[in-house]
Amino acid sequence: MAEINIDGLSKVYPNGVVAVRDVHLDVADGEFLVLVGPSGCGKSTLLRMIAGLEEVTAGELRIDGRDITDEPPRDRDVAMVFQSYALYPHMTVRKNIAYPLKLAGVPAAEMDARVADAAQLLQLEQVLDRKPGQLSGGQRQRVAMGRAIVRKPSAFLMDEPLSNLDAKLRVQMRAEIARIQREFKTTTIYVTHDQVEAMTMGDRVAVLNGGRIEQCDRPRDLYDRPANLFVAAFIGSPSMNFFAATLESCDAGVAARAGGVMIPLDTASLVADIGAWIGRRITVGVRAESITAAPVREGSPRLQGVVEFVEELGSEVIVHTGVAGLATSPEIESALVAASDDRTGAPVPAGNLVTRLPAHTVVRPGERIDLFVDPANVHCFDPAGPSLRAGAR
Repeated sequence: MAEINIDGLSKVYPNGVVAVRDVHLDVADGEFLVLVGPSGCGKSTLLRMIAGLEEVTAGELRIDGRDITDEPPRDRDVAMVFQSYALYPHMTVRKNIAYPLKLAGVPAAEMDARVADAAQLLQLEQVLDRKPGQLSGGQRQRVAMGRAIVRKPSAFLMDEPLSNLDAKLRVQMRAEIARIQREFKTTTIYVTHDQVEAMTMGDRVAVLNGGRIEQCDRPRDLYDRPANLFVAAFIGSPSMNFFAATLESCDAGVAARAGGVMIPLDTASLVADIGAWIGRRITVGVRAESITAAPVREGSPRLQGVVEFVEELGSEVIVHTGVAGLATSPEIESALVAASDDRTGAPVPAGNLVTRLPAHTVVRPGERIDLFVDPANVHCFDPAGPSLRAGAR
């Protein structure tokens, strides 16, 4: 086990492309940290710098206080699991798992024992004498895990290890990897673009954008208290609903006016200088589950719209509704595009709201619908990005 300290790490390629920008991050001994973000955000480059597979342009890396910034990969005592498995096709499973031990000169008896232990842990005993080409994708990924485990490294580094698996197997392997990490208590840094993986596996999750860490927090805190528009847009499926509003005074304190509707806000939950925002434009964000077909509390503001699209998911119904008068903004569109792997810049439909309704709710495209916003769960943002929640700055 090991503590990993990342101090001002940057990576600039010879052509001038900046992949990682001044990253500061401390990973605790035994922690499972997930790096997540859209394609091209720098998460894999950051992981490869920790592994020693990419040269560091600036900054310092330490494991248990030891500076490893310029050390070769073999001296860092970390084990990496790749997306492509990186197995030797001509070797059996047994030999693939044992290979790093053979390179390290581990005695044969100890090597056999450690391979047997890893195979039992990963349920590979029955395939030890097969070659990778005879295995399923899930079995090949287990072999790659086994090869990392037998080394007993200070840290595991995993680069999108489940992206080649089908959806059902990914769920199974997520649980498997989390179980193994808990059992070994090995410090783990795990890269994924799948926010469901990130939220279900990590003790903490670092959200990257443009080579920078936008926020690093516990999964629940990322969801409930996003630091800015990008994190709010990236975390959550479906994505948070956003619309432009104006902050106004009201009897209860302050409210957001959007599309002719006043949404009262909890002043105590907002930044201390929120009064300075009265009369100014803000961005309002509301999670799908906080927009309901019936008011959850007295005074819940009502929005009227037309159902555009319905997703029947069995356990719930996702309803897309067009609401006249709600407006988007260039800042909202930019945040949603940045948080998506689709960088085409397609415009965000103005007045489009997504809500989760209970299973068996019957709504059809073209029908009019009343929606109620839970004012206790409304997020407010500076149009430039930062959250206006108290303590966010």
